[in-house]
Amino acid sequence: MSDGEPPLEQPAAGKPIRAFVALELPDALRDGVAAAVRDLKKHLTEVRWVREEGVHATLRFLGWTRAETLAALEPALRHAAAQCPPLEVSVGGLGMFPDRGSPRVLWLGMDLPPAGLALQAACEDAAVAAGVPREERPFHPHLTLGRWRDRARRPALPDLRLRSGRIDRLALFRSQLASSGALYTPLATFPLAGAADAVR
Repeated sequence: MSDGEPPLEQPAAGKPIRAFVALELPDALRDGVAAAVRDLKKHLTEVRWVREEGVHATLRFLGWTRAETLAALEPALRHAAAQCPPLEVSVGGLGMFPDRGSPRVLWLGMDLPPAGLALQAACEDAAVAAGVPREERPFHPHLTLGRWRDRARRPALPDLRLRSGRIDRLALFRSQLASSGALYTPLATFPLAGAADAVR
């Protein structure tokens, strides 16, 4: 770790936390997603929406993770980010998980360039090297917009297309579940190669 970079924020000793690795959205793209969500809220009234500031592109969900695992993961994530150039991405196309039956998650698709897919693979390898079981499900780049509280009919979704944006930051997040929705706190951030500003 270079001089001036803050150390990884550690959870209390012995207490695992929910954590994940994700790409942070630039402000312009986040604002576009927020505007789209405000319009969708008029039509999808049964959805519990993700907080506007919490929308991100998860590359690897870690689940309940111990401090020593996070500490082992951090330098590998920093190295992976340093090998990846800033990413030009486009978002659009609404979908639902699961693919059939009662929907549980509403998502917005994201097109990642090859460098972004390579970054995701590097994050997966870093997680496994740190002791996290390998993710067997295929990676599907997307932004989670909201979740259905209860069983619901599959709604017809509008064709939603947003402009492209430039992502220049990878982050390790803590996820805290609350009655008002999940709270996401960055534990450490890693600029992609060529990003102008330093790790905060």
